[in-house]
Amino acid sequence: MTTNTKVQLSIMMFLQFFVWGVWYVTMSTYLGESGLGFDGINIGAAYSTINIGAIVAPFLVGMIADRFFAAEKLMAGLHLVGGVLLWLVAGVAEPGPFFWVLLLYAICYMPTLALANAICFHQMDNPGKEFPNIRVLGTIGWIVSGFVIGFVLPKILGESIENTALPFKIGAVVSILLGLYSLVLPSTPPKSTGQKVTVRDVLGLDALQLMKDRSFAIFIISSLLISIPLAFYYSFTNGFLNEMGMENTAFKMTLGQASEVIFMVLIPFFFVRLGVKKMLIIGMLAWVLRYILFAYGNNQDLVFMYYLGIVLHGVCYDFFFVTGQIYVDETAPKRIQASAQGFITVVTYGLGMLIGSWASGIVVDHYTTTEGGQTIHLWKSIWWVPALMAAGVTVIFTLLFKEQNIDRQAAVSAD
Repeated sequence: MTTNTKVQLSIMMFLQFFVWGVWYVTMSTYLGESGLGFDGINIGAAYSTINIGAIVAPFLVGMIADRFFAAEKLMAGLHLVGGVLLWLVAGVAEPGPFFWVLLLYAICYMPTLALANAICFHQMDNPGKEFPNIRVLGTIGWIVSGFVIGFVLPKILGESIENTALPFKIGAVVSILLGLYSLVLPSTPPKSTGQKVTVRDVLGLDALQLMKDRSFAIFIISSLLISIPLAFYYSFTNGFLNEMGMENTAFKMTLGQASEVIFMVLIPFFFVRLGVKKMLIIGMLAWVLRYILFAYGNNQDLVFMYYLGIVLHGVCYDFFFVTGQIYVDETAPKRIQASAQGFITVVTYGLGMLIGSWASGIVVDHYTTTEGGQTIHLWKSIWWVPALMAAGVTVIFTLLFKEQNIDRQAAVSAD
């Protein structure tokens, strides 16, 4: 892969995640504090659009992109249409219409994650070595979006914009720019032209045969269940921290992505020494600890608990999601590895977090009261719900999951 191509793909990945991060993190604050009157269920429903998009994405990519269109052309079209939709979202003030317009946007955006990866892999000679260096630009793009929304623009404008529709408009403009930029990306022709593609292929249902293995079945079920409490973080953390009085919250939350980069680099070190089971357990327990820190911290003398909860994102995400993907790759036969990865993505980002997004809204509403005309969230009670859920899944996984004996240290030494 040439240096020019590497630069092209790095810019693409940076913009791809900037578009998502710039509005996604602050949406709960905007919907809850801008006077729109969105309750917890409405906010949870808004976040669930991304999860629905994750379920729909394989159909668009597998049954359309892989058969009829070059990946960069479809990516361009989806980002251009998505940019228009995201701009429209910024002007919608009613929960029902907001949900449907945002859902249309999510259906446009989520397939572009797979398309961006496909464009990268098609150009690479050694994906295992080259892809991480390009993919990390996506995480940096997310960090920069938080820096712009949470620090740069408030400094320029003299006030926070996290409770405004401006982040959606910025995302819309960048989405359109990325759509235009995609037209000049390296050609990535459809790879399944003339081949019959079934729903079973698209959803990775061939991986269901792996469920005959008891430990793999426990892993899948645990992944589904743990994704439910995970959604509480993505849906309500920004709104919670802003309500607690933290300033420049979107910027400070990017510390989580910074730690994600660090722990991503350390994954091989821990993987060899701890193995799959211990790493997954650590990842699950990190979610429990994060929610307890949020429950008992404050924005004065215990503000370090908020920061620690944010920084734990590297362990929460990498030790669970990345380790899980490695486990699936290690367990699945070569012929169905792609199907298995698609299956675990639908189970976690799709179904599990979809349930979690809706459940988080119900829980937040349940622990919301009104005093003197002011809405009060009982955040300690709210955060204990996902903490206990994650703890319960961790116990079940610990007792039932059996890891295969693989001498990974020997394999590393042999390399």
